[in-house]
Amino acid sequence: MLCRLCDSERLTSVLDLGATPPCEKFLAAAELDLPESTYPLHLRLCTDCLLLQIPALITPEETFTEYAYFSSYSDSWVRHAETFVAQAIERLALDADSFVVEVASNDGYLLRHAVAAGIPCLGVEPSVNVGDAARAAGVPTETAFLDEESAARIRAVHRPANLVVANNVYAHVPDLRGFTRSLRALMADDGWLSLEVHHALNLLRLGQFDTIYHEHFQYYTVHSAQRALATANLAVVDVELLETHGGSIRLWARPAELGAVPGERVREVLRLEQDAGLHEAEGYAELRPRTEAVRQDLLRFLLDQRAAGKRVVGYGAPGKGNTLLNYCGIRTDLLEYTVDRNPYKHGRFTPGTRIPIHPPERIEQDRPDVVLVLPWNLEAEITEQLRHIASWGGQLVYPLPVLHSADLTSHNDVNIARHTEMTGRGAR
Repeated sequence: MLCRLCDSERLTSVLDLGATPPCEKFLAAAELDLPESTYPLHLRLCTDCLLLQIPALITPEETFTEYAYFSSYSDSWVRHAETFVAQAIERLALDADSFVVEVASNDGYLLRHAVAAGIPCLGVEPSVNVGDAARAAGVPTETAFLDEESAARIRAVHRPANLVVANNVYAHVPDLRGFTRSLRALMADDGWLSLEVHHALNLLRLGQFDTIYHEHFQYYTVHSAQRALATANLAVVDVELLETHGGSIRLWARPAELGAVPGERVREVLRLEQDAGLHEAEGYAELRPRTEAVRQDLLRFLLDQRAAGKRVVGYGAPGKGNTLLNYCGIRTDLLEYTVDRNPYKHGRFTPGTRIPIHPPERIEQDRPDVVLVLPWNLEAEITEQLRHIASWGGQLVYPLPVLHSADLTSHNDVNIARHTEMTGRGAR
């Protein structure tokens, strides 16, 4: 394996999660007796350029031609996109003469706000089924995987973009340098790139190992993202720290030939990363013990519930949840089923662990003792949605960043992993 950013051979192991199926390969009932492919899930660090990465063992075409994830099923994510569009309009003075392109635009969750504001836009979405949903919602969308050829064609057919948006896609591309050049090709020479990715600072500091899965080929600090964008002569000029996905960064970049230089917020976040040890290879060593502790806490809790005769079900069937379930070895003896708002997943089963997925109404029908939330990054939203389970004494549990139970009578959480309180892992 060579580093996909700098071609170095000097890669070192950070965390080996074993072998798991691709996290979005949900199984139909007819597939339960068929073999299921698994692939190593092994996070490594390039000690030369400090890019976190896994081997590219599956292709984007295998994952994204038909995709199970629809962004609009998260109310908080749609609000996040609406706020971003409003801020971008003000920051960049976007109007009816501007042009915005979003790469990996999913079901139009973001660009629908640009359409509502009267700003010409185009979504570039590889998944046929998800792109159909965007078009049905009135968002102009082209079905394509972005590469240098498709970027040149889009630029020629339409025009250079004043703003290119690439939210939660920069981790999904094995050809990192080619994809970065493609982003630059879409941009006007005085244009902007806004790019959101999960921040590796939180992955390391809070043990967010379930954000590692096969469709995420690399994991970024601001430091490594600067190096990646520089391969297409793009300079990071600003960064925002976001709460989304357990802690993300929004990078604002411009063509380097404009004389763009990093602003103070970029320098501040780089200092945070350096203080956390992430500008040195040694700083990545803590992820493994933190990951092991999360698994031990969760399994101990679920086994205790089983021994007490409690009924435990899940909420959500996100990709990250499948990394958690497979790494921890959680199957239907410990988690009877899970539910999800996305009808695409109903009647299917989680990859590897074969846990059935039902509509959310199943929770009200069954009134389980414990609901384990797999998309823990949406804690505030989901706690409000499920506050009513307190009416039958139900307990709402989140596995990360430390195992804790939501206090459904107030807005405070109760830590239920006693030894993590003593070690203080959640406070780092």
